[in-house]
Amino acid sequence: MEKVLVLDFGGHYNQPIARKVREQNIYAEIVSYQKITADEIVAQGYKGIIFTGGPDSVFEPDAPHCDAAILSAGLPILGIGYGCQLIAYMAGGKVTYNGEISEFGATELISDGSELLDGFPPVSICWMSHRNHIKEAPLGFHVTAYTERCPVAAMENSKDHIYGVQFHPEMIETEYGELVLHNFLYNICGCVGEWKMDRFVEYKINQYRERLADKKVLLALSGGVDSSVAAVLVNQAIGDNLTCVFVDTGLLRKDEADHVEKTCRDILNINVTRVDAAERFLSALKGVTSPDEKRRIISEEFNNVFEEEAKKLGKVDCLVQGTIYSDVLERGAGDISFTGSDEGALHQVVEYDEMAEPLRSLFKDEVRKAGLALGMPEEFCYRQPFPGPGLAIRCVGEITKEKLDTLREADAIFREEIAKSGYDRFTNQYFAVMTDTHSVGVIGDERVQGSTIVLRSVTSDDFLTADWSRIPYEILAAASARITSELPGITRIVYDITPKPPATVEWE
Repeated sequence: MEKVLVLDFGGHYNQPIARKVREQNIYAEIVSYQKITADEIVAQGYKGIIFTGGPDSVFEPDAPHCDAAILSAGLPILGIGYGCQLIAYMAGGKVTYNGEISEFGATELISDGSELLDGFPPVSICWMSHRNHIKEAPLGFHVTAYTERCPVAAMENSKDHIYGVQFHPEMIETEYGELVLHNFLYNICGCVGEWKMDRFVEYKINQYRERLADKKVLLALSGGVDSSVAAVLVNQAIGDNLTCVFVDTGLLRKDEADHVEKTCRDILNINVTRVDAAERFLSALKGVTSPDEKRRIISEEFNNVFEEEAKKLGKVDCLVQGTIYSDVLERGAGDISFTGSDEGALHQVVEYDEMAEPLRSLFKDEVRKAGLALGMPEEFCYRQPFPGPGLAIRCVGEITKEKLDTLREADAIFREEIAKSGYDRFTNQYFAVMTDTHSVGVIGDERVQGSTIVLRSVTSDDFLTADWSRIPYEILAAASARITSELPGITRIVYDITPKPPATVEWE
């Protein structure tokens, strides 16, 4: 299978770039610049290389520099942001800092057409994020685009197939960003687009049908997209030899536990054992207010419950986990810890002979597509992201059953109003938060102290950044009126208008 190497230089651009490459039906792998040499790159058969952006200055003594031989390895190279500056620096150009030339955000790009920018109009909008800039392109390169402040916004050496852009084509704000990647991948690297989800799913089913034949296989089903897709894939390979344990923590949204169980058992035909552990988790969380402590307790209790259920099955031949590519990148290829993932460090509490991670090469959006290819319901595959610790981190302060029940109802009302209006097509995640803030309200003729609910809705392409949703006032008004009238003790509703950054999507 054809593949492209995304060489990571420590910024937060690696995953968006790789995802955009895969959207072009080309498989992309992310590898740190420290962990691969030019000879290894050539030996592994990559069709091309993309140097990512990063926060450093290429001229600093400790700046990340890759093996210099990569530039002369004969493979097409595209540098983005820091990657573009690094190419210029290593090839003999001049990179410098000038505060007056720094650019951040949407910027007007002037280009005169080139192999990489083929199809660009003379003027377009790109996304810039840099303080340093290329003052002088290296010998053999010619400048193909510039901005008012940046003299080298794009450069190329078509003879050696080396290209660079100072702007970020992976960002949705860059008007012709996909065209940059398409030109590089197809016209320059000669890719044909072999990365297709239906082919991946078929290959994995056949692989596990052979690998796990006649073996006892166990999977922790959280109800999240990752573990559910992994369960369906393995189930289609080995059927009832797979047992899924669904731990109902009592921290899920309204009716979600029932929905997950019914969908998996009745529609997807998966062998599911549901464990009602709501009281157990609530007891363990009593009096706890620290978000980190909540996560630790939930992780520990989840693993304990799962271990107890696993022991009932006897010897397990294989443990399946819904690890996805972002888990591998963020936590390393070794232990997968419970920091919001579907299963947690279950491999530490279950005795097994081997582990299967069928989704470890997929990003979240690809996992959803894999679910559709497996025949899963669309609404199940495209459910909103939901944190591993569940409502525990949407319930600020101490957790009680009363607060959880109120939060569940408020959240359900908000989601109902969003869906009823059709606005769910325009936002990516929306939910309610129960705060520990009280304020004065008026109910009937009485002044009372009531709780405050926060409504949160964001739009995002990759959740590395997110903007608050401009929900029409009438939707917010309807949600607010219903929550305050239907839920006793709620006297105030506020709407969170903070983007990420500086805030996070979740409150805790």
